[in-house]
Amino acid sequence: MNTTDQWWKKSVVYQIYPRSFRDLNGDGIGDLPGIIEKLDYLKLLGVDIIWLSPIYDSPNDDNGYDIRNYQEIMNEFGTMADFDRLLEEIHKRDMKLMMDLVVNHTSDEHEWFVQSKQSKDNPYRDYYIWREGKDGKEPNNWGSFFSGPAWEYDEATNEYYLHLFSKKQPDLNWENPKVRQEVYQMMKFWLEKGVDGFRMDVINMISKAPGLPDGVQHSGQLFGDGAPYFMNGPRIHEFLQEMNKEVLSQYPTISVGEMPGTTPEDAVLYTNPNRREVNMIFTFEHMDLDSAPGGKWNLKPLNLLDLKENLAKWQTAIHNRGWNSLYWNNHDQPRIVSRFGNDEEYRVESAKMLAACLHFMQGTPYIYQGEEIGMTNVKFKSFKDYRDIETINMYNERTSQGYSHEEIMASIYAKGRDNARTPIQWDDSEHAGFTTGTPWIKVNPRYQEVNVKNALDDKNSIFYFYQKLIALRKELDIIAEGDFQLLLEDHPELFAYERKWKEECVIVICNFGDKDVAIENELLTRISDYNVILSNYEGSNIEKLRPFEVVVLTR
Repeated sequence: MNTTDQWWKKSVVYQIYPRSFRDLNGDGIGDLPGIIEKLDYLKLLGVDIIWLSPIYDSPNDDNGYDIRNYQEIMNEFGTMADFDRLLEEIHKRDMKLMMDLVVNHTSDEHEWFVQSKQSKDNPYRDYYIWREGKDGKEPNNWGSFFSGPAWEYDEATNEYYLHLFSKKQPDLNWENPKVRQEVYQMMKFWLEKGVDGFRMDVINMISKAPGLPDGVQHSGQLFGDGAPYFMNGPRIHEFLQEMNKEVLSQYPTISVGEMPGTTPEDAVLYTNPNRREVNMIFTFEHMDLDSAPGGKWNLKPLNLLDLKENLAKWQTAIHNRGWNSLYWNNHDQPRIVSRFGNDEEYRVESAKMLAACLHFMQGTPYIYQGEEIGMTNVKFKSFKDYRDIETINMYNERTSQGYSHEEIMASIYAKGRDNARTPIQWDDSEHAGFTTGTPWIKVNPRYQEVNVKNALDDKNSIFYFYQKLIALRKELDIIAEGDFQLLLEDHPELFAYERKWKEECVIVICNFGDKDVAIENELLTRISDYNVILSNYEGSNIEKLRPFEVVVLTR
């Protein structure tokens, strides 16, 4: 493994959700000038790459993931001149910029789709997936991720178009070579500007199975499961290799594919450098471990043994064969300190423990805005305060199915995407210093306690702990290079693992519980000549870990 040409192997990525980051013009919506204002803060943290969620022109049905024009900036965020200045300022600070690439679908207001709807013989008709209905119903039984069927009827042409997400997000037809060339030209537009790479939204869904067969429909379910026919589809590797050949290989890029429904073996195919597809992928398996059958809204407590087994599986299966992405949080996931930690009594300790647990693994770590100060989930009293389309559609669907308001809100409090989308808490002033106007979504009421200003003023804050983790990744080659061995495999409270490389060895021990836990004698003997290089408590006693304590040792 050579980390010089593959520079992203020792890098740390920071994800910005622009709408909620920093609003400079007072309209309540974050903007590009607001990001520029905070670049020195990110430089102080030590991150190398900024990933920007979509900033393209969009009607905002799905907060920018429904794109109307790929080569214009959304008015609310600023202008192309603002973008050019942002890119320049990022590069001036020796950081890189990764854009969001959303090409499984467009907005229904994109010019291609406007044309496609005109008639069956329109030149753009075949840019999207149109089908005739069956027996007066949809072409197949697939359901949309955002509730309801995955098909929308168009009266003018008497056909249906496919939308795996919102009906305002029609799926592109990647079987059409013209579509692929349009996408590649658009990618080159941004790379020529100097952008450093792409995070590719649901990219493993672009190849659909021929014939679009019905999915298995279990009793009680409204729709069939189409995932086997659009996740990791028959031509996905061909399409990604073509994209790599025509675009990615021509520039010094970083590429990460968001790929739900992938296994470690899939990940090796996607990320093995010899196959020339993408550098790394996002898996979802560890994010589904606290979901009961039936999907993310059906809650169950996390079993730590499941988490250990899953992360160890990904660490060992991909080692020397591909590359991992490491993340707890993003714009689609609830806040990890509220999810796997304790966001009340042990908010600081559990946030630091979770950070260390992840950052000492092999892969490229991703920090989502506010994670570095331990931002928490939010419980809005009124459902009207929620903004996310997935959440709103689920609420309406479950209400019609007879679920109580209380049951549905419990799911939203735990898993709703708006948990991640409340504005960054910069200080304890009104609206947490995010805006002088009215924020597009309410600020988390905990902003007076949990904010950047407090974090920067406290040398023991979560922020400075993340800063140390990032510095250690650059300093210790073993973090990027070493192999991974799970320790104490069956321990119900401790997550411990060993990293080895050449003569070096690092051991990480994490207490995932809110009680003191004694370390077993066998492990104590093994670490008797090790030194603690990082902990989230003062004066660690390695015989016993306190609630949510982590110790990192080396010899």
